[in-house]
Amino acid sequence: MDTPTNHQDEQVSDDAISKPSYRKAEFLTSAAKVSQCPDDSGWEVAFAGRSNAGKSSAINSLTQNHKLARTSKTPGRTQLINFFTVGEQQRIVDLPGYGYAKVPQKLKQDWTRQMEAYLRERQSLRGLILLSDCRHPLQPFDQQMLGWAAEAEMPVHMLLTKCDKLSKGAGKQTLLKVQGKVAHLGDLVSCQLFSALKHQGHGEIGRASCRERV
Repeated sequence: MDTPTNHQDEQVSDDAISKPSYRKAEFLTSAAKVSQCPDDSGWEVAFAGRSNAGKSSAINSLTQNHKLARTSKTPGRTQLINFFTVGEQQRIVDLPGYGYAKVPQKLKQDWTRQMEAYLRERQSLRGLILLSDCRHPLQPFDQQMLGWAAEAEMPVHMLLTKCDKLSKGAGKQTLLKVQGKVAHLGDLVSCQLFSALKHQGHGEIGRASCRERV
């Protein structure tokens, strides 16, 4: 992935931005190309992850609206960049899932190019929510995204999803293991366990939002 420009140079002052209202989230628009994205102002937080990591379910759980982001039993159905408003000039973004969708290779390549262009060029992008299945954390795609974020000095908050599939003890061990592996990135990366099924972990995401605008 190409190294992006430094988004922080043109970011809006935190003092001028209120806390996002996730429960009031509304669908804004979808874009097949970066050129079709909404006006590049305010701030955005993008949800990224493999197609089976549960991105759409996490967004629906966080906003408490099970119909907001499209979910499917077939991973990889998110084929567009989907934007949702969570306040004035505030948006969350559901990026296309990576690596699992049963679609032609050319289409996968197109998705990858558009996602890279969004991450590289979008000046209103303030941080990433990186979702990773807690049973199989830090897959190559996750490592790629963390590497990109480090180069861009972009804050990342990792959601180790589907933690309801593990016992509490196993979940804590997984969290500690992942935290150890990303420790070299310092304060740029934070991690937590998350369950969309049990709506577990909302408070930590909220605190991350206040701390990093993620």
